[in-house]
Amino acid sequence: MNLVGRKQLLEFVRKHADARNWIATWLAETKAANWRTSQDIKARYRSASFLAENVVIFNVKGNRYRLEVQVSYGLGVVMVRHIETHADYTRRISRGR
Repeated sequence: MNLVGRKQLLEFVRKHADARNWIATWLAETKAANWRTSQDIKARYRSASFLAENVVIFNVKGNRYRLEVQVSYGLGVVMVRHIETHADYTRRISRGR
């Protein structure tokens, strides 16, 4: 898969070093992946949540952080929308995204 938003992830791990290994692994797996459907993601990331418009939420570090991406399965592109603490995610969602 092609990734848009890698810089956002790298900036995040500068502030949240405990997420560094998870993010590095996710980046490598995503780059090597060929996700054609949400089931392809679910097979590897069982705790991932799927929303409308091909938005996928990954639980990072045991749900301490949330990574929100949008996947264009046909184009093979994953775009980082947000990465944040679970508390920040909850606040943002409660305000209506």
